[in-house]
Amino acid sequence: MPFKFQTGHIPSSHLKAPDGSEIRIFHEVKGGGLSECTLAPGLTSSPISHRSIEEIWFFTEGSGLVWRQQGDMEETVKVGPGVSLTIPKHTKFQFRNTGEKRLKFIISTMPPWPGQSEAKPEIGPWPTSF
Repeated sequence: MPFKFQTGHIPSSHLKAPDGSEIRIFHEVKGGGLSECTLAPGLTSSPISHRSIEEIWFFTEGSGLVWRQQGDMEETVKVGPGVSLTIPKHTKFQFRNTGEKRLKFIISTMPPWPGQSEAKPEIGPWPTSF
């Protein structure tokens, strides 16, 4: 049975993500989902990890920092328009907006987001805003 075609625009309403950021869901299909994440200037997300999904992020606006840790591998990277990165399953991560504009990025989630229990609270490098 074919999956229905989906067409739309960025929704004006948002959901509160487990890390405190704003999420606008575009579409979901059997293998994954696509959304936009926004974090206001001066804010820092809560550190979390994902239990079963992986993500690819593509930054479209603003500037910030993203911290990721998986086992002994740890890094903090500067992000802004044109930067992309991955969040593998079980990776601890946290991000912060260091600029004066909203930090915005597109998220590809594989498989689709299963619900709030997907996010596991973690300890990160920065105090959270939420």
